[in-house]
Amino acid sequence: MFTCQNWRPYLAGNNIHSFVRLIVVGVPGVGKSTVITKAAERLNQLGSNTQVLVFGSIMFDEARKMGIRDRDEMRKLSVNTQRRLQEMAARSISAVLSVNIVIDTHLFINTGEGRYPGIPLSLLDVLSPTHLVMISADPEEIFVRRMQDDTRSRDLISIASIKNDLEVATIMIATSSVLTGAPFKIIFNHRDKLHEAVSELVEIMSGKSEKK
Repeated sequence: MFTCQNWRPYLAGNNIHSFVRLIVVGVPGVGKSTVITKAAERLNQLGSNTQVLVFGSIMFDEARKMGIRDRDEMRKLSVNTQRRLQEMAARSISAVLSVNIVIDTHLFINTGEGRYPGIPLSLLDVLSPTHLVMISADPEEIFVRRMQDDTRSRDLISIASIKNDLEVATIMIATSSVLTGAPFKIIFNHRDKLHEAVSELVEIMSGKSEKK
């Protein structure tokens, strides 16, 4: 049994991995995957063996066995089906050891039944993150990026809705930090300042500042 003041350290100490296991989240169109990719390239150049695991891609590998042919179709599956896919993906990621890991995922998925958490408590327990990061930007910037992205079948959304999604995401990342004991940080990926966002992510993973 542990007392209230020892609750957070207890959770933080429950991580069984000696390497960094960083969960990076962000609403669609924020540029999350670009920041992650460039940060991983930089970390490997620095000699830090870093692997990026895209949670949605691992889920899609399982979904294809169910006949799903488009990754964006997964959002239309029932919550129960998405939950099963999430659990399978989390177990697969948890089995990756002896390397620093960046897990590219989303805090929530917009479904017909409402917002479904991308990393509920059950998955946080399996993934056992050491750090949490949310990539953010101004709603107007995100709106423009979504309008310019023709590689994905995204739902149409307003700037006001994006602002609301960012507010919900901020609450959820803070809650995930409380539940896991892992520190969280919000990194802004503003237009023409990608390098700054990448440097912040590299600093978290390496523990070394790239500021000159």
